[in-house]
Amino acid sequence: MNLELNRPISDFAANDSVDANWPSHNQTVEDTTVDHFVVRNGVEFAGTHIIIDLWGAQPLDDLELMEATLREAVDVAGATLLHIHLHHFTPNGGISGVAVLAESHISVHTWPERNFAAFDVFMCGNAEPEATISVFRNAFNPEKISISEHLRGVNMEGKVASSQSANDESNQAER
Repeated sequence: MNLELNRPISDFAANDSVDANWPSHNQTVEDTTVDHFVVRNGVEFAGTHIIIDLWGAQPLDDLELMEATLREAVDVAGATLLHIHLHHFTPNGGISGVAVLAESHISVHTWPERNFAAFDVFMCGNAEPEATISVFRNAFNPEKISISEHLRGVNMEGKVASSQSANDESNQAER
């Protein structure tokens, strides 16, 4: 069944489905209670969101290297790659892109003229987003790495907790 894109989401029936030509990743699950939330140290949350800034990094304008690096990051994290899309900007050669994962995503934005790259790694379930840090370090050899972590969808006593400030020093680490 083809979906009409101008219909409000509330108009869709529970049995409406996406056009068979759209890519999917075996999204039919027998047990609909599987939500891939994570429990770590007694805290339940949707997933780990890591912000990684690379300073003094090179080369940040190489599309083939970027794609290979994203693929390696997905592999070492134990995630499932669905799709990669990268865009190369001119004239400075910056790259913006995303690796769409079954567990969420890895995005990248580079500024080669400033030797700066911003990676955003969000994963749920059993994936290990922290494992991607060494992949980015090895591929781009930065002089400095800044890392912050945010647990998305923290569930405290059945209620969603308010998010902490991104500047909360307890959630940031410089390496």
